[in-house]
Amino acid sequence: MATRNRQNYLIDLAQLLAWVGLMLAPSLVDLTITRELSSSLKILTGTLHLMLPLFVVYALNYYLLIPLFLHKTGKAKWFFLSNAVLLVAWNLPRVLKTPDFPQETLDQFGEQGMWAFYVGALLAGIFVQVILIAMAVGIRHIMRTNEEKMEVAQAELTWLKHQLNPHFLFNTLNNISSLTQIDPDKAQESIGQLSDLLRYALYDSEDNQVPLSAEIDFMNNYIDLMALRCNENTTVQKELEEPKEHVQVAPLLFISLVENAFKHGVNARYPSFVRVSMHYAGGELHFRAENSLFGKQGSDHIGSGIGLDNMKRRLELLYPGRYTYSQKTDSNVYSVEVTLKV
Repeated sequence: MATRNRQNYLIDLAQLLAWVGLMLAPSLVDLTITRELSSSLKILTGTLHLMLPLFVVYALNYYLLIPLFLHKTGKAKWFFLSNAVLLVAWNLPRVLKTPDFPQETLDQFGEQGMWAFYVGALLAGIFVQVILIAMAVGIRHIMRTNEEKMEVAQAELTWLKHQLNPHFLFNTLNNISSLTQIDPDKAQESIGQLSDLLRYALYDSEDNQVPLSAEIDFMNNYIDLMALRCNENTTVQKELEEPKEHVQVAPLLFISLVENAFKHGVNARYPSFVRVSMHYAGGELHFRAENSLFGKQGSDHIGSGIGLDNMKRRLELLYPGRYTYSQKTDSNVYSVEVTLKV
């Protein structure tokens, strides 16, 4: 909502500056050429006399008539009726007024020529007013379309993030359940870690952006919990470097990749490993996860799933054009890398 309001403010400011520029430009050009203030003021007065009515027509539509009628279901007819009344009220006095043509122009162009010029000027003025109304409708339409897209994207992000949380909690609770049968003391310790995880996943991750240091703490706790399920055949390595500067990142972006590495890379009967690394440098966040790959598993099987599909969709929504994602299989090792410009 704050981003949308800021964008609307910038658009309104740009339009206001454009109108001010149009009204001031002729007199400023004249002042630059002639250096005569009286002449420039006279031109400014004439420009304002011409432009202010056009600005009123535009502003009434942009700020009042379009939001009040055109964007309301079943009220479009009132928009067109209001503009018809506005244009008639504005131009009717000039239509009914008998122009007083100077005699020298009558002598030069004739009465028919002057009337043709006068009617042409009236029609041109009405045409310009209609064009301004159409411009106001177009800009409002673009703004409304962008707002609707942002609302849909935000709703989709919320749905994706909420879908991640239960998925993560289900697996974590399974880990602790298994741990209670192996080592009750470690299970008690893991409950404290789970408390921190729940606090982060249920509350802190509701923010659109979180400190990278908080995300790293979360991943450290999660990897430690996952590692407690592994036996001596599994090696778990992590290198999660906390940045020296304050960096913000979308929450819970990489948890599916970590979960995927443990799910497909750990085998209790064979030597296996999971390696997770993340570091920030030069405005880019680099994440990498590697795990063992056993013969019965294929890269297509590992690199797919609801969690991974959701993560990729979130990357598209949150970091469009600012991320790279790659995965590969090499010598029974599956690896995935994500780079974000944050």
